[in-house]
Amino acid sequence: MRSDLERLEDIQEAIAKIEKYTQRGQAVFFEDELIQTWVLFHLQTVGEAASSMSAEFRSRYPDVPWQDAIDFRNLVVHEYFRVDFRIVWRIVELDLPAFRLQVAMMLRGEGDDQ
Repeated sequence: MRSDLERLEDIQEAIAKIEKYTQRGQAVFFEDELIQTWVLFHLQTVGEAASSMSAEFRSRYPDVPWQDAIDFRNLVVHEYFRVDFRIVWRIVELDLPAFRLQVAMMLRGEGDDQ
């Protein structure tokens, strides 16, 4: 079984991979089905890692959008045809940068006193 730290590293790696292929911008994202699929796969990885973390770990960081990541993973896996790529792009553009920073802080052990 993977530890919470390993799951956190999985999230960090998935976000980095998403950022690598979305840095070319929104127009390329909407034109390239492979990039869309890549992003969905790694968002699914983020949600899976979040759901596999211990409840104790997640409760130490209540400001992290754990449930949003888990819910989106469930949507992608179980209701794929409901995925709206405009929402996916908003997640990439607006939510992932803050999530990336939160993960980096957790990996450095900052905010452990919460």
